[in-house]
Amino acid sequence: MTICISGASGLVGNEILIQILNDPQTEKVLVLARNPLGFGHPKMQVVLVSFDQLDQLEVAEKIDVAFCALGTTLKKAGSKLRQQEIDREYVISFGRFCKKAGVEKIGIVSSIGANEKSSNFYLRTKGEMEQGVIQLGIPHTIFIRPSFLIGPRKEKRFSEKIIQGLLFLISPLLVGKAKKYRGIHASKVARNLIENTFSQGKGIHYI
Repeated sequence: MTICISGASGLVGNEILIQILNDPQTEKVLVLARNPLGFGHPKMQVVLVSFDQLDQLEVAEKIDVAFCALGTTLKKAGSKLRQQEIDREYVISFGRFCKKAGVEKIGIVSSIGANEKSSNFYLRTKGEMEQGVIQLGIPHTIFIRPSFLIGPRKEKRFSEKIIQGLLFLISPLLVGKAKKYRGIHASKVARNLIENTFSQGKGIHYI
């Protein structure tokens, strides 16, 4: 089985990559990245690519399953336009690449509250991304919509450390319908996305 991953340098994407590499059913993992990952693995092939030129990328082999964890913050992107490009356009471009490569199952990291009609810029961008991917018609399409992500990040964000501390205190109070707003560890998001991408039947599914 050949699996393709984009966004593998991020928090959830790195967890997806590690879990997929450790899966004995995985034969090959094709990682699309802008920069080298800094480590190697017998199953892994890294293809350095500029995501604004992804439509030009060709692969000779069929890809069976794909995962996408591309995403950024407004602060890191520098502008709303740039964040839309990464969170929406790059993900849709990756979807087009996957469909061309024969992918029948794709799992994508989105966000809780994603809605193309939302007045919130970030949630609207994620919702537009979802709709753009859906229109590609990949038979099995899975979107996971996590709340605030918990886990070790490469870049240190003081504000996120504060939020993680607050979530640790208030998460037990979030019950019932509010339970979905609890912070969730990136490794759990990755595991749930992988399991559902492999197990769900044809159609569009939201986790």
